[in-house]
Amino acid sequence: MKELNTKKINILAGLLLICGGLFISCNDDISVGSQIDEDNYAPVSDQLAFVMNGQGRKQTTSIEFREEGSTELYLSIPNNTSENGSVRFTYNKSVLDAYNSANESQYAAFPENLVTFGENGVATLSDGNNKSNGVTVHFKSGESLVPNTTYVIPVATEVTSGDLKLSEDQSNFLIFLKDFTNIPDINKANGIKIISCMEVNNTNPLNNLCFTLAGTGQYAVDLVILFSANVNYNTEEGRVYIHFNENVQHILDNREKYIVPLQARGMKVILGLLDNHDRASVANLADDTAREFAKDIKVICDTYQLDGIFLDEEYSSPITPPPAGFVTPSYDAAARLAYEIKRAMPDRLMCVYAYNRSFTWQFPNPVDGVYAGDFVDWAIHDYRGTADLSSNYPGLQRSGMALYSLEFAQGTRYRDENLQIIRDGGYGVHMIFSMDPNAGNFESYQKKALQDMARIFFDDELVYNGEPYKKDW
Repeated sequence: MKELNTKKINILAGLLLICGGLFISCNDDISVGSQIDEDNYAPVSDQLAFVMNGQGRKQTTSIEFREEGSTELYLSIPNNTSENGSVRFTYNKSVLDAYNSANESQYAAFPENLVTFGENGVATLSDGNNKSNGVTVHFKSGESLVPNTTYVIPVATEVTSGDLKLSEDQSNFLIFLKDFTNIPDINKANGIKIISCMEVNNTNPLNNLCFTLAGTGQYAVDLVILFSANVNYNTEEGRVYIHFNENVQHILDNREKYIVPLQARGMKVILGLLDNHDRASVANLADDTAREFAKDIKVICDTYQLDGIFLDEEYSSPITPPPAGFVTPSYDAAARLAYEIKRAMPDRLMCVYAYNRSFTWQFPNPVDGVYAGDFVDWAIHDYRGTADLSSNYPGLQRSGMALYSLEFAQGTRYRDENLQIIRDGGYGVHMIFSMDPNAGNFESYQKKALQDMARIFFDDELVYNGEPYKKDW
């Protein structure tokens, strides 16, 4: 992918707003998918038990719910150990207090009276098993919940029988929640999602409102990427920062017009972050630099109430040897930034572009002992790529893999059977780039491709309202 206009406008004004006290939470991602192979995870220690959810995530998960919802928690031990014993999961606000203190965050505790634990909260490990029975954590909506607020269920773990030893870092669990009871549910029955990566230099993102499914009335697009902000280096101040060109800046400055209507209908709005021809990259920041940059990214997501970040490493010009604060570009450095972003805002989506000529193509090694499946929500294949990404991002389940992305501006040829691979293979995501109902190839190519997606993914018919939005700025 390529951004056509490289003129950028600094966002320092937006950061000053935050410094003045504007703190706004943003929407959560959906916890979906089946259980995954625990062999992809490195154990904390040869002997320590840890807590995980049904998707294999440790420490945190993020869920949106309507009226009520639930998630499963398990106790697990490494494959090379054999232990008997039981633990009890309980609501414990001190777990959240410790998290907020360590991360300089202010997440609110989900009301304890709206939470119940199945099996009395007891998870038991028996001989020959490295995973306990599941304990269902059930939660429901309540009048005390404030709209557009992220809440957290803090779960503590204590040993109730046996000689189990718990991991200090991974024995507690935080469930980040947002009550979407009054937001339309656009999640399709089979879980497949369509991501629309919008070239906003040319196109109004509201065009994603033009497409619904005849059978369910749901919107066809689930997530919109604003492509793209840029990572740059300020030589005078000696820091990495984010630039926006005039198009991205206009959309963010007018979020009530261009972003809120998408989110109000259940769509997620993600900010693309792309290299921009100077020394700074999403793949060459030293650990401390990545950690500080992730904090700045959180400020931007808070300011404009965005639902996450999409990392795309393509157009950097690193300095050799790397100066202080930077490292030689690598998969590990890109993974570090993704990890730090997710750590700074676990209630938002972390998406990466799986482009085989970039350093976001794979995150094979753990970051601080944590594999990619715990901090990457969606890995988005390059155009027409159909390879399984399990080895690229260990621990990532198929529901988090976007296969066979299509470039709508160029109208490259596609095959229906590749769309069928996504559905039949249990893959969860498909990305389209540069969709525009005002483009010359809309009738001949773009609409037909969308119709095929509706038919193959959802057994449904696409409805186009025939009322496209012009770029009006």
